[in-house]
Amino acid sequence: MSQSTLQTYLFLFFALVLFASCSSQRVARTATPQKQATAKAPREAASPKAEKAEKAEVVISTARAYLGTPYRYGGTDRKGIDCSGLLLCSFREADIKLPRTSAEQSSYGKAVSIYELRPGDLVFFSAKKWKGKVSHAGLVTEVRGKDEILFIHSSTSKGVVESNLLSPYYRNIFVKARRPF
Repeated sequence: MSQSTLQTYLFLFFALVLFASCSSQRVARTATPQKQATAKAPREAASPKAEKAEKAEVVISTARAYLGTPYRYGGTDRKGIDCSGLLLCSFREADIKLPRTSAEQSSYGKAVSIYELRPGDLVFFSAKKWKGKVSHAGLVTEVRGKDEILFIHSSTSKGVVESNLLSPYYRNIFVKARRPF
């Protein structure tokens, strides 16, 4: 076989492969007329309460995706993240821009009582050495009853974990809660 014949065969082979891949992409992207009509139909407006609950779910599921991520001071990615960075990244997924530090975040939204907490609320803590100043933050993920309110946070010793806010340790260092939605 001559070199020019080989080149012709190679050209035809690559042209066929290119054509086949382009046409399969085109087929995959083309929707049926029925699907196109459905996609263009306007979505019913959700109630403000439903929108807030939906945003809270996005924030919580994003935060839970970080479970097991190690703690890193100033961190904002899966290599390492601190408590305020976890909130910052989680709320960003719901198009909500939180301040960077836990102290600044503790002024965002409206104040709520520990007895009014619901998923999506922010909780703030102060280590004894800080004497009431906010030094740690978390996100309420689940309210299971009067004795168990789960929140997700980035612990310096365990990384991103969910803990019970009403455990003796966290109840003693709890400072305040805020509702961001």
